[in-house]
Amino acid sequence: MENATLPTYEVFALRYATVARRRPENFMLPDPHDGPMPMDYFVWVIRGAGRAWLVDTGFNRAAADERKRNFLRCPIASLATLGLQPEDVSDVIITHLHYDHAGNVNLLPKARIHLQEKELHYATGRYMTQPLLRHPYAVDDVVEIVRGVYKDRVEFYAGDAELAPGIQLLLVGGHTAGLQAVRVHTARGWVVLASDASHFYENIHRDSPFPIVFHVGDMLDAYRRLLSLSDSPDHLIPGHDPLVLQRYPAFGDAALEIVCLHEPALRPLVLDGE
Repeated sequence: MENATLPTYEVFALRYATVARRRPENFMLPDPHDGPMPMDYFVWVIRGAGRAWLVDTGFNRAAADERKRNFLRCPIASLATLGLQPEDVSDVIITHLHYDHAGNVNLLPKARIHLQEKELHYATGRYMTQPLLRHPYAVDDVVEIVRGVYKDRVEFYAGDAELAPGIQLLLVGGHTAGLQAVRVHTARGWVVLASDASHFYENIHRDSPFPIVFHVGDMLDAYRRLLSLSDSPDHLIPGHDPLVLQRYPAFGDAALEIVCLHEPALRPLVLDGE
C-alpha cells in the first residue's frame, strides 16, 4: 500500500524495570569510559484500526528477584493505564524469547502469539547446551510458548511479514538467531521498534554491538537495515535505552513512565561524549 492509504497507529513504550550497569558492560568494543550506564526494560503497545498489539511481555517480580533487577511494575498491569485489559490484547509480537521479552504470556490467555520459527528452534535446539547462550532464556517461558503451539495460539514466520496493513515484522537475527524487529506506520512516519537488535542508541550509531550476541555479522547488518527502514534516526527506537523515556512525550502522568513514540522527539539525540 502507498503510505497515504495506510492506517496510522499510536505506539507506546512502557518501562517496567531497570538495572544498574557500567558502560564497559554494554559494548563489545573496548570503551575508555567507566561511568554508569543503566539499562531499562520496556514493552511496547501498538494501537489503532480498532485493535491493540503488545510487543513483548516482559518479566515478573520472581524473575526480577532471581536476576537482581529493579522491578518497578507489572508490564501487563500497566496496560490499564492505556485503557487496555489483558483480554483486549488480540495479538502479542514476541521479538525473541529471552526472559525479559517473553515472560507473562500466561497473563494474556486470549492473545495470538507472533514469533519467528527460527527463534523457537534456537531456544530449544543444540545451542542451548551452551551455558553462555542459554543464560538469557528462562526455560519456563520457553515451555509456555511450546504449550501455546499445542493450543494453536502461535503464528510462526520464516522471515519478513506484514502482520497487518502498516505493521511489519522484520527478521534480523544477530542478538539471537530469530530476533525480529517491528516496523509501524504512524502519523509521523515509519517507526521501527528495534528491540534487542540495538539495546542502546550508542550500539547502533557507533557500530559497537552489545556483548550478548549470537551472530555479530547479522547484528551489524541489522543496524544498517533498520536505519534504512526508519524515516529518520529519531524513528528508530532501541530496546533498553533510558534515553527513550527522556526523549519522547509522556502519556499522562510522567510518573507512569509511558511515552508516545508516535509523536516527535522532544529533544535531539546526544550520545555520551558528544
